[in-house]
Amino acid sequence: MEKKNLDWANIGFGYVQTEKRYVSNYKDGAWDEGVLTEDANVVLNECAGVLQYAQTCFEGLKAYTTVDGRTVTFRPDMNAQRMFDTAKRLEMPTFPKERFVDAVKQVIKANESYVPPFGSGASLYLRPYMFGTNPVIGVKPATEYQFRIFTTPVGPYFKGGVKPLTLCISDFDRAAPNGTGHIKAGLNYAMSLHAIVSAHNAGYDENMYLDAATRTKVEETGGANFLFVTKDNKVVTPKSSSILPSITRRSLMVVAKEYLGLEVEEREIFKEELSDFAECGLCGTAAVISPVGKIVDHGKEICLPSGMTEMGPITKKLYETLTGIQMGKIEAPEGWIVEIK
Repeated sequence: MEKKNLDWANIGFGYVQTEKRYVSNYKDGAWDEGVLTEDANVVLNECAGVLQYAQTCFEGLKAYTTVDGRTVTFRPDMNAQRMFDTAKRLEMPTFPKERFVDAVKQVIKANESYVPPFGSGASLYLRPYMFGTNPVIGVKPATEYQFRIFTTPVGPYFKGGVKPLTLCISDFDRAAPNGTGHIKAGLNYAMSLHAIVSAHNAGYDENMYLDAATRTKVEETGGANFLFVTKDNKVVTPKSSSILPSITRRSLMVVAKEYLGLEVEEREIFKEELSDFAECGLCGTAAVISPVGKIVDHGKEICLPSGMTEMGPITKKLYETLTGIQMGKIEAPEGWIVEIK
């Protein structure tokens, strides 16, 4: 497949319209067969459920060109399951998991010329999403929905290299214990925007949210899970029913244990422990791991021993191993890599 003539080395992390997207509509209790279309526009009634009561959810995953020239994607079945769980919580119809994976394959194949070449540092980002389409004026679930997947080539999340981030402990609550923090609902991200803009205006890169019930335990940022490394090289992540189950974070825990031979643990992490850790990172699809160098708790600085110049050694090994798996340099666990044929 001949690649598009784009400046792959300088492409940003933003939206670039590609040729095809997948669309399926839900009506009268069933999903239609779904199609690939060139039309990038969504036309909705002014009273559509998504516009009135934010009934929408989304996912994010990537396609890559491997070292041996294959086009692959990473664990799409996990995204399918997470969207399935999200839809149930939002009283939306579930999109069949097998069809989700098939739609992912279709849309990558249809836009394969936009999958950046190996070594460019870029990838093809996929955004599956679903929303209520019919008019809804009373507070209730919509009865008609649309499921779509579009693609866009994106450059590395951190252009010019990875610089450790400075976080602030937020005064805002991200999610309640019995709320929607564990699903990928659009409303979760809308309510985080004020908090992240406030953090940026104060000179911080991101927020660290604490649990809403006691404000003593680490949860996540607005769009990524935390991963910590202890001074004796144990990899630890927060355990909570109100954080999103990151596919990247769960994959990194397998990499830590099975590939690097490290001890791993998922448990409650208390704010008072932060100064005891050697390294900290944010896990997500966009950057895989974003290193954290400093956490500021209302003026009190907690400086990680890994410093503010580069990734800590364990974080770097985790990053290099997982990206090596994604790029075909390292053998993947069964089912993790799906080749587009």
